[in-house]
This record gives sequence, C-alpha cells and structure tokens, in this order.
Amino acid sequence: MVQAYEIVDHTHDVIVVGAGGAGLRATLGLAEAGLKTACITKVFPTRSHTVAAQGGISAALGNMGADDWRWHAYDTVKGADWLGDQDAIEYMVKEAPAAVVELDHYGVPFSRTEAGKIYQRPFGGMTTKFGEGIAQRTCAAADRTGHAILHALYQQSLRHRAEFFIEYFAIDLMMEDDACRGVVAWNLDDGTIHRFRAKMVILATGGYGRAYFSCTGAHTCTGDGGGMVLRAGLPLQDMEFVQFHPTGIYGAGCLITEGVRGEGGYLTNSEGERFMERYAPSAKDLASRDVVSRAMTVEIREGRGVGARQDHIHLHIEHLDPELIQQRLPGIAESARIFAGVDVSKEPIPVLPTCHYNMGGVPARYTGEAVTNTNGAKGVAVPGLMAIGEAACVSVHGANRLGSNSLLDLVVFGRAAALRCAELIQPGETHMPLPPHADEPGLDRLDRLRHADGATPTAMLREEMQRTMQEHAAVFRSGETLDQGVDKLGRAWARRGDLKVSDRSLIWNSDLVEALELDNLMYQAVVTMASAANREESRGAHAREDFPERDDENWMKHSLSWCDPDGKVRIDYRPVQLQPMTNEIQSFPPKARVY
Repeated sequence: MVQAYEIVDHTHDVIVVGAGGAGLRATLGLAEAGLKTACITKVFPTRSHTVAAQGGISAALGNMGADDWRWHAYDTVKGADWLGDQDAIEYMVKEAPAAVVELDHYGVPFSRTEAGKIYQRPFGGMTTKFGEGIAQRTCAAADRTGHAILHALYQQSLRHRAEFFIEYFAIDLMMEDDACRGVVAWNLDDGTIHRFRAKMVILATGGYGRAYFSCTGAHTCTGDGGGMVLRAGLPLQDMEFVQFHPTGIYGAGCLITEGVRGEGGYLTNSEGERFMERYAPSAKDLASRDVVSRAMTVEIREGRGVGARQDHIHLHIEHLDPELIQQRLPGIAESARIFAGVDVSKEPIPVLPTCHYNMGGVPARYTGEAVTNTNGAKGVAVPGLMAIGEAACVSVHGANRLGSNSLLDLVVFGRAAALRCAELIQPGETHMPLPPHADEPGLDRLDRLRHADGATPTAMLREEMQRTMQEHAAVFRSGETLDQGVDKLGRAWARRGDLKVSDRSLIWNSDLVEALELDNLMYQAVVTMASAANREESRGAHAREDFPERDDENWMKHSLSWCDPDGKVRIDYRPVQLQPMTNEIQSFPPKARVY
C-alpha cells in the first residue's frame, strides 16, 4: 500500500491535530517552550469552529462585582450534575483569571467598562455566594469572543514561528504496542500522504455535532479525533451526554437566540397551538432550554410537527413591530433570511432542537494526557497521546456544560497540555524508528474509501445516520426509542460497505473527505446511542422518560465505550473524581458538597 502513494515523512517533538482555540493555545505554548511543533489542520486556522463562539469566556475576575473562584467551582460542579471531576474543575476555575488576563495581553480586544477593565456579563448558571446571587463572570468581546480569541492565538503562534500544515486531513493515528507514535495525514492541495512522527500527539479536533441532523456546529465538526481513537482500540468517555439548544434553524442548525422569545416570540405546532402553555404554564416560551427542547420533541413525536415531514416547529416574531425587529433582532432576521429563506416580518422561522455541544470525548487528565482502562479515577495514561478541548472529556463539564465554560476549557487545558509536554519532552530528543507498517491501517482505510464503488452515496448514508440520531438520541429519550436507535444505526453501519465514492483523485477530493468524515461520525454515533441506552437514569443533558430520576447509587460513574470494527460497542466505567486538588474547595457550604 505504501508504494501506491507518494509518502513524505516528518519528525517533530509534538504534533497538534486541530487549530481551534484548544489546538492553537497548545501550539503557542509548545512553541514558547522551544519544542519543535507541527499543527495539522483540515481548514485554515481562523476558520476553525471556535470562531463562531459568541457569548464569552468565564473567569472570576470580579470586575463587575464580588466574585470568587470557589463560587465558580460550585456552579460548575452543580451544572455538571455532579459528574464532573472536581480536581479538573478546581484547576480550570483557579487558572481562569490568569488565562483571561493572558489573552488580554496576547491582544484579544475584550469589551471594556468605563474604568477600562474587561467587561463581564451574567450568564446562565453563574452565581455568587454558592447560588445566592447572579454573577457577572463572562468576559466578552462584544458577541464575537471566539473570533477574537482565535485570531489572537493564531497571530501569536505565527509570532513564535510555530509550523502549520494547513488543509491536511488527519486519517489515523500510528500506534505501536498501545502507544501513539504519530499521525498519517493527507495533503488536500497536492495529494501527497504525510507521516508525522512525534513524541506526543495532541488531539484538538473538536466535537462531533454533525452526527445529528440539526447542529449549531460547522460542517467540519465531525469529531475526527474521536474516530481515530476508537479505531486505535481506545475508549471514549461519557458519550451519552449531548447538549441541545431548542431553536436552531431547521435544516441549517444556525442558532436563534432565546432573546427572540424574550422579545415576545413564541412557538406553535401544526395546529397553530402555543403548546408551551401546556408544558410550562408560568414561564411558557421562556422556560429553560431543556424544558423547551423536550416539549418541542414531544410535539414532533406525537405528530404535531410542521412541514411536509412534520419534523420541526414554528417560531413566530411576525407579530412584532418591524422597527423593533430591526433594532433588537437584526442578526436573527438576517440569519432567517439567509438560512431559511424566511422574511420574519411575514412568516414564522422553522426551528428544531439542535445539537450544540458534546460533553463526551477522549478521556483525559487535566494535564491533557489521554487515559484508558478503569484503574481508578486517574486511569492509565496512553503513552504519546493527549486530548484537549471539545474532543476531550477532562471532565470539567460532566453531564451538562455551563455556558462560557467552553472557551475557558480550551485555553486552560491547551496551556496545561503544553506545560506537561515541556516537562516530559526534551527538545530535539532522538526518536525511535517507526514500526515498518505503522501507517498501513490508515492507508488501507483511505484506499478502501477512495475506491468504494457501492450503491449508497455518502450523503444518503449520512442523512440516515443524522435523522436516526435526531429522532432517537436527542433531548428526550427512553429505553424503547434508544433500542430502536441502536438497531437503526446497526443497519446503517452494515451499509458502510456499500458506499459510493465517485471521485478517485487525491487533490481536493471533497467526495473522499466527506466519506472519511462520515466514517468518523458513525463510530461516535454508535457509541453515543449505546451509551445512552445503557445509562438507566436521568442526569444533566441525558433525560430518560423511563428513568426520570438521577441515581447516584448506581450511576455516579463515567461511561467508557469501545467500538469494534464490526460496530459492536463494549462499555465499562471509571469513578468520578470527587476529591478536589486541594482542601480549599472544602469551604463549600454543606449544600454544595452533598450531591
């Protein structure tokens, strides 16, 4: 197989796969430490999905009122529904103020108070005094915080002469004796295959939201790192926990903020009924995200959805004054026009509960090191492999992430991984030779999909998978629907061998790229569905109709899931790390320590 492709070899101290917020923060830290670093990314770095983050990054700076990292820790532990690892949470929130100030010094143009301090806004779930007040903790650069952070980190990485391999598609890890030795990647520009050998590979490949039909993530959010990890025989953790936002534009996933409903917008079903009055008589359309998402899902499942497929809901703002829409909701009007072809002053916006964030991912310590097996809460480190950002499960978000903790996760743990690499690796250390056939699994996979000549187009199988995930593993779950989902995904998995790829070239072959991405998505879809069917409780974003209560006695544990080449899933468990890093967190009041 090696002879069939033009192979280019590279040797680095560290390889970072992905150039979003986590990948760029790690790349910058590694370059600052003097380690020879390569950052491989399938899109230009400033096109990575971190650029779409709007609200802000959380840190207990106290610029807009009293704040304390312990209050931030309490909110994060509670928001995680007690499934978060408390040593990692303590590390993240204690490092948060310094991380934000560091970003400020790197050139992130944060919004300012009149006194010149970084502006902070309130955000859902962020409180003071262990839940007694509302915290203004989220540091914002207008509503383009992710954009600002991503550009600043890329500029700083270039300043420190980090090496980028842009528009290279990472195909698979190169493994030897359960240790990671590097990555095989495909250069989309000239069709060459590249073997990157390194002492450490850091996966920063983001989430796999595109496994769902409706997703707020970019089309590039295909969880390529998770697919590579599963194919390497390693597990993913807590994949059943997927966060949804109630109002994504149907078919596109572009987010419609709940501020629309705050201005007087409302939802209706196919009968024109404002159904939220039945589910939340007091709050109605302004109920919390999970309540609204589940209500919409019930309406659709019971046959009251709108459209030809009866698979979405209408959001109305056409009754509002056009001047008010132009003044307060101009971006929403523009998004609806572009992505749904709707004039919001005359017709409703088609919306659907939309996959927003993946709490699950590659199990990792707060130092970034990927782990496997079930050797206590610390696990067993996988030599040569790290994971950070949404690709990882550290687990600071547990069963449900708090808003504005995601950008913090990226920069804190991207920096932590770089610091750990600097401890473990001497710049320019001698490398052992690669095993003779280390790249064969990846090249075999590439070749198989490149020459796939079945009867099923990639887009057809992808939609089948996405609709199955949307229907059976979304905001409202039951044993019956999850078992149906497992069965449907099993049939979809069997059809992978019947894929049709029409383009056999190696230069800018988007047909082949989509087939490779679908392969990664299907691995993660299968373990998500199986993990959700297996967890018989409701916790955080995982809501079971047949097990509506949280069950700490039986389910206070992380799920680990492996996927065999035949699509069969094996599940095991790791304990939650309830022991914090220090005794400082013991200053929590009793209500905060009892889960």
